[in-house]
Amino acid sequence: MKEVNVEDVIDSLCSPESYSTVFHDTKHEMPMPSIDVLVEIVESLRKILFPGYYAHSDVRPKHMRYYMGANIDKIHRLLTEQIKRGFCFECGEDENITILQCNQKAKNLAAVFISKLPHIRHMLSTDARAAYNGDPAAKSLGETIFCYPSIKALTNYRIAHELYNLGAALIARIISELAHSETGIDIHPGAKIAESCFLDHGTGVVIGETCIIGKGLKLYQGVTLGAKSFSLDESGNPIKGIPRHPIIEDNVTIYAGATILGRITIGKNSVIGGNVWLTQDVPPHSLILSSGIIKRSFENGDGI
Repeated sequence: MKEVNVEDVIDSLCSPESYSTVFHDTKHEMPMPSIDVLVEIVESLRKILFPGYYAHSDVRPKHMRYYMGANIDKIHRLLTEQIKRGFCFECGEDENITILQCNQKAKNLAAVFISKLPHIRHMLSTDARAAYNGDPAAKSLGETIFCYPSIKALTNYRIAHELYNLGAALIARIISELAHSETGIDIHPGAKIAESCFLDHGTGVVIGETCIIGKGLKLYQGVTLGAKSFSLDESGNPIKGIPRHPIIEDNVTIYAGATILGRITIGKNSVIGGNVWLTQDVPPHSLILSSGIIKRSFENGDGI
């Protein structure tokens, strides 16, 4: 076996041509966002959003203000630091902002995010109710909150979505990917998902960045709400930020393995069968099977 020259390996790894694509040059000597701290923040948020289910299961209404206050104070401090790190990570060389200004911006954003917590809890309560009503195997609302991957993934998504809308895109993406790694459910924080969403089983679900989803979605495992091939600019690079994912109207059911691609609209009260491939609009009240479109009324119990 040929002897390895470690000096040559080091020289190669230190070559700018070797590391230019994968090297992160820290701005303001600010460390990267911490995955461990973001996990801690999300778990603290779960305690607030679902009191009694996580950590202190003996919390009582008479202790609620103390319980909420202590957790919110902790979240504000930790989240401010992580948002600041995210800003520094994405800061351009030409951006003229001091570290003190960045810190104040992060502190204000964290406070605005905290003001969104009642809305996030409301949305998650509708998701939990949708899971209970949509699954005959569910014995209680508590079971869906404590056990179902759908609720875990949607909790991370609804937290991440608010942060994404406030401009903390990197932190939002990390939080959504934490749930993706744990549940197999991949929801981009930029997607817009209305209330009462249920991802039954959930494994392998993909929901893209520019999806718009109405109320009452019921979606099974292995479903992709994705994009078709990307439009390219004059330099041949993908054009980012354009609407490229489906619009799903209210009360749509999508069965396992369906693939829905492009900026198309699935009309309200429609049912998309398993393993269907769709790249065209679907009118409201439709039943879509692999054999084609069947227009059908779903009144009086008709349909799947």
